[in-house]
Parts: sequence; structure tokens; C-alpha cells
Amino acid sequence: MNITVVGTGYVGLVSGATFSEIGHNVMCIDNDDKKVAMLKRLEMPIYEEGLDEIVRKNVKAGRLHFSNCIKEGTEFAEVIFIAVGTPPMSTGEANMSYVERVGREVAENMTSYRLLVEKSTVIVNTNEQLKRTMTKYLKNDIPFDIASNPEFLREGTAIKDAFNPDRIVVGIESNRAARLLKEIYEPIVKKSGCPYLEMNIASAELTKHASNSFLAMKISFINAVSRICEITGADIGQVAHGVGLDKRIGPQFLSAGVGYGGSCFPKDVDAFIRMGDECGYSLNILKEVQRINASQREHLMRKLQQELWVLEDKTIAIFGLAFKAGTDDVRESPSLYFVPKLLEKKAKLRLWDPIAKGKFDQDHPGLHYFDNLMECADGADAVLILTDWPEIKQLDLDQLKKNMKCPIIMDGRNLFDPKTMAGKGFTYHCIGKKQAVAMK
Repeated sequence: MNITVVGTGYVGLVSGATFSEIGHNVMCIDNDDKKVAMLKRLEMPIYEEGLDEIVRKNVKAGRLHFSNCIKEGTEFAEVIFIAVGTPPMSTGEANMSYVERVGREVAENMTSYRLLVEKSTVIVNTNEQLKRTMTKYLKNDIPFDIASNPEFLREGTAIKDAFNPDRIVVGIESNRAARLLKEIYEPIVKKSGCPYLEMNIASAELTKHASNSFLAMKISFINAVSRICEITGADIGQVAHGVGLDKRIGPQFLSAGVGYGGSCFPKDVDAFIRMGDECGYSLNILKEVQRINASQREHLMRKLQQELWVLEDKTIAIFGLAFKAGTDDVRESPSLYFVPKLLEKKAKLRLWDPIAKGKFDQDHPGLHYFDNLMECADGADAVLILTDWPEIKQLDLDQLKKNMKCPIIMDGRNLFDPKTMAGKGFTYHCIGKKQAVAMK
């Protein structure tokens, strides 16, 4: 089947590559000429493990194409996936202008039936607004359908998730739309055995926001418990393990740390809160989720301040700039909180993140970036761990201690065992566990 995907960000590019890999002919559209030119040169605008191989393979096989012309994309395929950004506005409401623009331009260029599928994360009943927009801009009385197909990809494991999803959710209101979407996803359902859920469009739209908000709530809950652990002497690792063994709860998203970030959870929680307010139901539980998330960063900053007393002229090595390992995405990353705060206090920063440094440097140019962890830690008064990159856990701790001016580790990801760190001569602060003091 011919498929058009509008938008080549994380969702659009991964989705387009996945569809081509399972045998469909795909055209990915983007209005960013530079990005389209990059993709035509087989250069990836984002880092996602395994994505470049799939893109190259399917471009060479003639199943994957790139264009900056939405008219071309509209003519190419009967099914058009909308995978453009819905960034948050200052009010917390999702910006739907890009989605509206796609609907308007597709309508202006349609000459026969088209199915528009919301792949972007949209607020409930966006489908109704999209229908109205298309009806206004259609030049003739041409039939069309709207459907919802929210994505549940995790950055860093998006390729794996695309081929082995927990479930595929589609919101439909016609037999024709149902048939087309089932045909598209049949190879993945058949191979993975995942549930394929058909529901009304509003339910599908809401499923995405509810899922992400629940996961964010789970993270904030365990972070709240971690604060109690620090006060009482309990160990958050042991508590989380005991809680996670309950099959009704599960171990996922019970890792205490410096808080969630990225392009999805912060934006979707914001939008869900706003949606509730507009509906007349205040989602106060999610407002507390946001407060706890922000407080985790402030808490670790206080620990650093208390340990070093004066931060001015202190050298701080920051390990990790991406919001999580496996991606170059720095949106809403903890590093975007700590770097400005530390610069404001006139600390000297040394930064390490070989994958995300390029994107971070776009917002913070002129800082000192290092490709080697040991070089980054050289002469540091403290190391601040913000991303759970596996390279950090594999460090030679004896050599790290020698390289640092003061053997102080502030671990926002709980990568090490406090007793081990104390035995190695480190003063080690983490989340939800008793501070480890260097053994002399």
C-alpha cells in the first residue's frame, strides 16, 4: 500500500521507516528543506538506534522517499498519517496549528478519497476540528475519513517498540478506514502477536494522554517515596523492588531519579491538565505530579550546594545531557535545569554526552564539551550524573577518583551502590538512599 507520512521527527521518521520495512511504499513529507535534503543524503536528523540502517535499506529498495511538497504526498497515497509536532504553548495547551495546516493543505490538493490519520499526540476531539477544517477547504464534494492512531514509542528503543508494540490503538468511524488501517498493520500484528484495538476516535485520542500521564504519575510517585526513604533511612531500591513485584503494579517506571523529561511526558501532562480544566474537571493529581517532578531537580541541586557550600569557581563535571540514554533529545532534560543554574552561580562546567552534545550546544554554545568521561572529570570538584548512559556505570572508579580534585559524586540516576562508592573513597549522594561518606 502507498502511505504518506507528514512530519519527519521522532514519530514520523520512525513510523515511515517501519511502514517501508514491512513492505509498504512510503513518502515522508516535511516543510523543512534542510531536513529533507539531509534525509535524501541518507543522513539522520535524529539519533535512534537502528533507524539509519532501516532508512538506508528501504531508500535503496525504492520503498521510502522524501519530499517537501504536501501536494506530492497527497497525490501519492490514499492514507496520510499526520505526524507533525504539537508543542506546548505558554498556557500549557498543545499547539495544534501544524495539524490544522496539514488538514487544510491536504483538503486543497485532494482529488479523490483520502484517510487522514492522527499520529501526532492531539487533544480529545481534534478529529472534529480536523473534519471542519477539511470540509471548509475542499474544492469539491470529495469523501474523506479521519482516524486516530496514537504512537507509544519510547525514545531510545523506538525501533524495537515499532515492530513489537504492547498494543496498536486505532480510532475509527467507518468500515473503509477500519479496513485500510488493518491492512497497514497486519504484518506487525501477525508477527508480534500484539493486541489490535479498534475504538471510537475520541477514546483513541484520550488513550495516549492517559497513558503518558499515568506513567509520569508513576515516576513522580516513586520519587515522592524516595524523599521519605532519605528521611527515614529506607532504601528506595529495595522499596521499589518490593513494590514492583506486585503484578498489579509492575517494576517499570519505578526507578527514582532526577525526574522525567523529553518531548512527551511534560507536554502531554500539561495538555491533559489543560484539557481537564476546559472540560470542567480539574486534574489536581497531575498538577502534583508536575510539582514533584520539578522538586526532584531542586532537591539534587540543594544537595550539591550543601556539599560544596560555595559553587563559584568550582569545577562541576556533568555526565549526560540527554533526558535519557539512547537518544540525542534534550527537550525538558534535567541538564536544561542544572546548566543554567550552575552558570548563574559562576561554576565552571565540563560536559560529557557524545550523542546529545550537538543539540545541547545549539542552546548553550561556547561551553566545554568532552568526548571522554575521564577527561571530563579531570580536576572536578564534583561529578553530577544526569543521564543513565551505560558508559558511566562501566567507569574505572579508581581512575575516576584520581582524576577528580574532590571525590564527590552527585548521582541523579542511582547508577552505583553507595557502599561500593564509599569503599572506593567517594562521597556519594544519590536519590532515596543514605548518603555514602568516603572511607579513609
